[in-house]
Amino acid sequence: MPNNFNLKQKSLTRRFLLILGVVTLIACVTFGLMIMFYQPLIDQLDMSKTERIALGGLLLLYSVLRFSRLFKKDPVDEE
Repeated sequence: MPNNFNLKQKSLTRRFLLILGVVTLIACVTFGLMIMFYQPLIDQLDMSKTERIALGGLLLLYSVLRFSRLFKKDPVDEE
């Protein structure tokens, strides 16, 4: 077992924020892919294909950034 293995449980607030972050990640990825590829939504949007792909790509990029920040350690937690 590694020496830096942390056996402390996360606080209720940290667990809630983790779950909220995962839900936000799933929602952004789903909505980004729907904007790019879901035909009924494409028919309702008054956008060119380039605009749809750009908006969907921005949502996917935002979800990747949110995912990377989800596991970032706080300086307070490192003690």
